[in-house]
Amino acid sequence: MPVSDVDLYTEEARVDPYPIYEELRETGAVVYLPRYDLYALPRYDDVRAALTNWQTFSSARSVFVDPLMNAQLEGITLCSDPPDHTALRSVLGRPLRQDRMRDVTPRLEAEADRVVTELVERGRFDAATELAEHLPMTVVSDLVGLPDRGRTKMLEWAAAIWNVQGPANTRFTEAMPVVEEFLAFAANDAVPGKIDPGGWAAHLYQAADRGEISKETCPALMLDYVTPSLDTTILAITNMIALFAEHPDQWGLLRADRSLIPHAINESLRLESPVPQFSRVLTENHEIDGIPLAAGSRVALLYGSANRDGRHYPDPARFDITRRPSDHLAFGRGEHVCVGMHLARLELSTLLERLADQVARFETLSSTPLINNGLRGLKHLEVAVHRDTPAAA
Repeated sequence: MPVSDVDLYTEEARVDPYPIYEELRETGAVVYLPRYDLYALPRYDDVRAALTNWQTFSSARSVFVDPLMNAQLEGITLCSDPPDHTALRSVLGRPLRQDRMRDVTPRLEAEADRVVTELVERGRFDAATELAEHLPMTVVSDLVGLPDRGRTKMLEWAAAIWNVQGPANTRFTEAMPVVEEFLAFAANDAVPGKIDPGGWAAHLYQAADRGEISKETCPALMLDYVTPSLDTTILAITNMIALFAEHPDQWGLLRADRSLIPHAINESLRLESPVPQFSRVLTENHEIDGIPLAAGSRVALLYGSANRDGRHYPDPARFDITRRPSDHLAFGRGEHVCVGMHLARLELSTLLERLADQVARFETLSSTPLINNGLRGLKHLEVAVHRDTPAAA
């Protein structure tokens, strides 16, 4: 059994995990990380196989790192297996189905038109806070239908929830009171009579009234609307702008051929995955590449590493929007594929269309990495936009 003492949760590793991922991929198909008692899967084929085999790689004992936090969250959608997971996901995902996106599209397009025009006219803006946050915070938070105090706190709560998905380090400890604040809000304020009766939160209680789920699960299910609908999409948008600023030739390709937009989104998610990992627990003894693993072992599925595995993607560190990597693992696969991916794709493509209409080139002025136990990306990205293609030197 290959063993490594690397720490995936240092500040340096949260900023740039890719050298560590490369080291792990070369070390073995499975690498034991004694620091957190995890068996890491760093290669694409093994991560994908685990994601599509929930019977062996179970989510029912939660999918995070800290044992106490895992015990507390068993039973929510993310931390369950069929048939319970199927029932919860059916209710949770109803307003997020691909066919429901037609209802959301006009609002997203109108807001995207407004914010892109305003920012491009200014010529300089923070692509993270002023552009990427706009659609999730104006449209999506409204669709969830929380009371006003909840909407203003959603970003803070979401970041804290992602932080407790890591080990019990300083970031984890500082996030716990904020998570407890959110859970108290979900139980006491995000309830019928205080929420928008037509919103997604109310939809959960309506399903409980019909007997589809228990009322006791509704507050915890709010996690699934707050966390996936905000930070991950915000980071995906910001990462995409940063990549296009670094690779103006790729932006030129997209402007010339809008059919490349879906592939650009996939390539950006592959190269800079906002959620680098989740874990699973083996339900039985299992072997990977000749290495035996015992039932009960907690296995870390390193999405961020798998998506840059040269065994699957040639020249994996290259940003190439003609690559068409629709099989990337940034949204997961199988039973637990991201329930909000259709909404995320719609937000990303809507913004890209409008930016391509108005921006000839992005220029990065400054950036600040996000340091979070469960997420990876940029907290700030100051960019200048050029409306006319500069003359060749």
